[in-house]
Amino acid sequence: MTTSTMSGPAPSPLSEPAVSRGRLAALLAGWLPDQRWFAGRDHKITNLSVVAATELAPGCFHLLVRVEHRGEEGPAHYQLLLGAGTHVPPRLRGHVIGEVEGPTGDTLLVYDAVHDPRAAALLLDRVRSGGTTGNLRFESFPRTGVPSGLTPRVLDVEQSNTSIVYGDRLILKLFRRVQPGINPDLEVPTVLARHGYAKGLAPTAWFHTCAPFFATLGVVQPYLRGATDGWALARASALERGDFVTEARDLGRATAALHVALAEAFPVAPAPADHTVRLADAMTSRLRHAASLVPALRAYVPGLSSAYAEFALAGSDLPLQRIHGDLHLGQVLRAGGDWHIVDFEGEPAKPLTERRGDHSPVGDVAGMLRSFDYAAHIDGSPRPEWAEQTSAAFCGGYAEAGRFDPRRTAVVLRAHEADRAVYEVVYEAGHRPDWITVPMTAVARLSRTS
Repeated sequence: MTTSTMSGPAPSPLSEPAVSRGRLAALLAGWLPDQRWFAGRDHKITNLSVVAATELAPGCFHLLVRVEHRGEEGPAHYQLLLGAGTHVPPRLRGHVIGEVEGPTGDTLLVYDAVHDPRAAALLLDRVRSGGTTGNLRFESFPRTGVPSGLTPRVLDVEQSNTSIVYGDRLILKLFRRVQPGINPDLEVPTVLARHGYAKGLAPTAWFHTCAPFFATLGVVQPYLRGATDGWALARASALERGDFVTEARDLGRATAALHVALAEAFPVAPAPADHTVRLADAMTSRLRHAASLVPALRAYVPGLSSAYAEFALAGSDLPLQRIHGDLHLGQVLRAGGDWHIVDFEGEPAKPLTERRGDHSPVGDVAGMLRSFDYAAHIDGSPRPEWAEQTSAAFCGGYAEAGRFDPRRTAVVLRAHEADRAVYEVVYEAGHRPDWITVPMTAVARLSRTS
């Protein structure tokens, strides 16, 4: 256990007087929209309340908060790890959220405690010990063993969750946005490992809420030391106009092998007769909504709608199965000459039932092709030929190891790529306007009559 960051025992900021609770809620409502992992940044928070609080140690709290947004149909829940004390060390001052009045009248500084080595070590301690603490239940697989004394560090990457690495041996992913049920990033790697899939990182431990509902909160997995993520490798290759064909072909094989393993580990069902019609309708609806948000899309609505209509008419004989659900270059790691596919959570903004549902594996293929396109275009010096060669190699590798050839599903693949590109336009418009030309260029290409 590392040295406490507090200057003596700290009263709980969640205790009476009630004004402190109200002040804490106000602080969080102002702080949350600035966090990368907060999904409601585009909508004003209308109400925030603490629905569950567990004191892990004096001055260290796990919170589950309920957030309501204007324009959203229902509330969202987020998990927070907060610290509170009369003083914080210099390394944590950049993570201070604000001040509340403690039960004894002292002014307490509240901060995001995932960046506090004491709190991060304490959380892994609870995982190692197991059992129940307040509203939290800590579990681990038999014989896996979580070691002690590992130094924590938070990964400084842009993602929708928070990852803490412990001694370059373990990684704990905290699911910031929480939905009732088991998270697929716990479910899928666990099932794959039981079925002998060798390229996954099987969870060793996890924790979940006991109240007010059951939900996976975090997963501990082995940390793949010396690995490089696919985005960094692909970007370096594209910038240098290098040859990424071999790596892309290997990645295509790895993706196909994953899909085969998923089809063997989970039930597979034939697509209903009207599946492509309903999916094309959903794509068209998303397109129209996106065009209402981003006027630049409106000129391409006819072309993309035509692509979706062609998809509905052509149909698809591919069965529906569990897939990755959010596959791109940032979700793959290269180590020892092999690709490892990670992060099976799916898109956090989607309902958990949808993320755990069955879908066409073409969706994952389209996600990776869109990622290659991003790698080739984001620096203002487009390299479309690099993206074309890499995408072709990926699809070729997939055909070698998979149960279908993506190159022979052109109409289906085009519709999925277009749907993904439309989503990207809306995302970039709201979060990274400087990048919007990348998906807009793809939209223009995919909207042309084939």
